[in-house]
Amino acid sequence: MNFPWLTTLLVLPLVGALVVSLLPKGSTLVRPVSLGVALLTLAVGIGAATQYQIGGGSGGEQFQLTEVYSWIPQFGVSYALGVDGISLSMILLGLVLVPICIVAAWDDVPAVGRRQHAYFALMLALSSMMIGVFAAIDVFLFYVFFEAMLIPVYFLIGVFGGTRRAKAATTFLLYSLVGGLIMLVAVIGVYLAGPRGTDGFLLSNLTGLDLSVEAGRWLFLGFFIAFAIKAPMWPVHTWLPLAAEQARPATSVLLVGVLDKVGTYGMIRFCLALFPEASQWATPVILALALVSLFVGAFLAIGQTDMLRLISYTSISHFGFIVLGIFAFTTISQTGATLYMVNHGFTTAGLFLVAGMLIMRRGSRDLRDFGGWQRVTPLVAGALLVSGLSGLALPGLNSFVSEFLVIVGTFGRHPWLGVIAALGVILAAVYILVMYQKVATGPRPEGAEVEGIPDMSGREKWVVAPIIAAFLVLGFYPQPVLDLLQPAVEQSMQTVGITDVSPTVDTGLATTSDSEGSDH
Repeated sequence: MNFPWLTTLLVLPLVGALVVSLLPKGSTLVRPVSLGVALLTLAVGIGAATQYQIGGGSGGEQFQLTEVYSWIPQFGVSYALGVDGISLSMILLGLVLVPICIVAAWDDVPAVGRRQHAYFALMLALSSMMIGVFAAIDVFLFYVFFEAMLIPVYFLIGVFGGTRRAKAATTFLLYSLVGGLIMLVAVIGVYLAGPRGTDGFLLSNLTGLDLSVEAGRWLFLGFFIAFAIKAPMWPVHTWLPLAAEQARPATSVLLVGVLDKVGTYGMIRFCLALFPEASQWATPVILALALVSLFVGAFLAIGQTDMLRLISYTSISHFGFIVLGIFAFTTISQTGATLYMVNHGFTTAGLFLVAGMLIMRRGSRDLRDFGGWQRVTPLVAGALLVSGLSGLALPGLNSFVSEFLVIVGTFGRHPWLGVIAALGVILAAVYILVMYQKVATGPRPEGAEVEGIPDMSGREKWVVAPIIAAFLVLGFYPQPVLDLLQPAVEQSMQTVGITDVSPTVDTGLATTSDSEGSDH
């Protein structure tokens, strides 16, 4: 029997959360045990990745490391886990970021009562839910994890957040529950239309269902609305800035850097796979919404004075790029979009965590309270600059490759959309450089409040170093990740039934194109 890698990844953080929550009050082991569990889970995740065969297993199956057991046989629900290149990359992203966030949050919650126990236990529980939602290949099981991950996030924001934490947590929960309820109706609809009985919710059994056009489009909308809220896309994005502003920086990293990718991941895994006709039908509207998200997020970021809200709006803009790449329906654009999902996780981590370091030192999130900070804490300001350059997709850093692939791939099928999307790169440079200018440049601030402020500590260097290393590695050598992602992207394109647009050749007599696919 094969080793249950994915179940082990699921269970380890849950056991760790239980152990941490049961440690005696005032125990000094809470943080070391939490970090140890996160690192052990990462090690197991790397072990699982070594068992994954790029390009498909011996039988050419779509998912590997699969585990399928009957769970609720009366309704055809299975405990079914498996990964392809996209889901494996998302799981590894989360496994890398969780220990970084634990180290970053080392001193966030004082050891008063059992608050520290609860905080780190919730982070470990959230890690488990993240693994489950990306590994589930049973639609109902996916829905269970999709809803379950709301619980630790709600408490991480509502209990440990800022002064408006109650409103932020409630808004986040309401948006997510509405989306989840709509998706639940669609999940039930898919089951009723599918092969009921044993494994009736298994993704492989539901792919290629013979649905009527009308039914397929309604069910597609049920899934897409839930994923658009999670992504988040305009106009259902308004929960994110408040949540990211009020959450602690480590929570914001996991929320925006990993959990929000469930939205774009779900579009690929479920919307495209289960409803190929409806996906093509809805493409013009979705591409328009993606461009609106890209520009609305960018313009709102430019106008912000709150550092954390600014970063959250940049993420809305970046998600516009990702959705654009998915629904441009070229192999290049979808590969760029999935790589963007990975790169954005690291970029977001850098921006939120370094912003947290600055806010902790200055006691304010307002950009107008900074200025000249590169002369106060040069290492922290330098880390902000590098993270910002990643956010604006500077060549040589991670985001450049993914953004370039999305734009080029989009241009191949929709030239004007590619040109318009390229303008977003200019806006990214504006909001990042304006933020850095307001925070770090200018004369050194005077006053007792900046005297004796320490620069980056040893612990903070351990937080920043792996993130910057990821920027450089994924910027200069993204090929291993692209090799992991591309077979899954090709499978997605094949499922939808769209082929890439071949270059047009002018013979002087006529214009020909060998393979135009299902152009829109």
